[in-house]
Amino acid sequence: MKMAQERIFLSPPHMSGREQLYIDEAFDTNWIAPLGPNVDAFEREIAEYTGSLGAAALSSGTAAIHIALRLLDIGPGDRVFCSSFTFIASANPVLYVGAEPVFIDSEPETWNMSVDALTKAFEDADREGRLPKAVIVVHLYGQSARMKEILALCNRYEVPVIEDAAESLGSTYEGKASGTFGKFGIYSFNGNKIITTSGGGMIVSDDEEALSRARFLATQARDQAPHYQHSVMGYNYRLSNLLAGVGRAQLQVLEERVEARRAVFENYRAAFGELKGIEFMPELPSTRPNRWLTAFTLDEEEAGVNISDLLAALAADNIEARPLWKPLHLQPVFAGSRFYPHSGTLCVSERLFQSGICLPSGSSLSAEQQQRVIDCIWRSLGKVANPAR
Repeated sequence: MKMAQERIFLSPPHMSGREQLYIDEAFDTNWIAPLGPNVDAFEREIAEYTGSLGAAALSSGTAAIHIALRLLDIGPGDRVFCSSFTFIASANPVLYVGAEPVFIDSEPETWNMSVDALTKAFEDADREGRLPKAVIVVHLYGQSARMKEILALCNRYEVPVIEDAAESLGSTYEGKASGTFGKFGIYSFNGNKIITTSGGGMIVSDDEEALSRARFLATQARDQAPHYQHSVMGYNYRLSNLLAGVGRAQLQVLEERVEARRAVFENYRAAFGELKGIEFMPELPSTRPNRWLTAFTLDEEEAGVNISDLLAALAADNIEARPLWKPLHLQPVFAGSRFYPHSGTLCVSERLFQSGICLPSGSSLSAEQQQRVIDCIWRSLGKVANPAR
């Protein structure tokens, strides 16, 4: 009987070995209740790493976006411009506050928010007298969006930017940390991210007064009183002291994780970069993507196979891979939402979704495991010999 091959995951957690020290300390000092010294230290350390003046640790990246929208006083009747080509958590909080998402297409150069589409959306909104209350820009798969142009456009209309940097912690744009260009930056520590606390998130900003209010809102908005008094609606969104300890240990190896994932990307590019029909996610000049996930598009006519064929072949070899994100303007929950394509009728995000794939990219991926992935793809492409061998 043939033994099943070991499962290769897309982006599994990668522990440093130091996490237990912080967990043990929390147990030894009985800081098991929510909040505590690890939370305070994790906030300081993230702020220091990113160069932000402050940070607030929350239960998820989604919660951080929700809090950011509350801090900007966004509610029913307001509009928020959002990247369409992303995970739904980037835009769901817009619905939480009762606002209207308007989706912006991607551009070929970065796969992130199209400056051309954003310009058209702003021009229409200005003409209609309904400018957005915020723009949520996503840094997809670790690649920074074109922030210089996007910020110039948003500043012209005096609209604040929320950076969804959930996938791009450790990435830089012109030497500055991803997530530190807008009014608020958002990070995620979900189990599949470049560092993880199992579940958790962070909001960073240079507005320390706003961060203080973020902590207030995330702790059930309890007023300063000897009894439990609440004057505004709050949430149970703070990160636990135990998980923050895990995050502190993970943060210590973040640079190693970035280098490991970038090495994984370079190995894939060496294996497939010269093949017709394969185009890897571009790397914008003056940036350092963390290459959270290695992604490429496949031209079916040139390659002779499509993404469905490739996903099926990888699955048959017990290898986890994923299609690229389905654009949010195509999601049933957002049916009828306004959408601005990149240029004319050219919709970049839909083309990427139809032809793109994410490969196993974890920082703990062994050379042997990556070779299995490479060999499987070469077989799927009908190649006789793999020159990367």
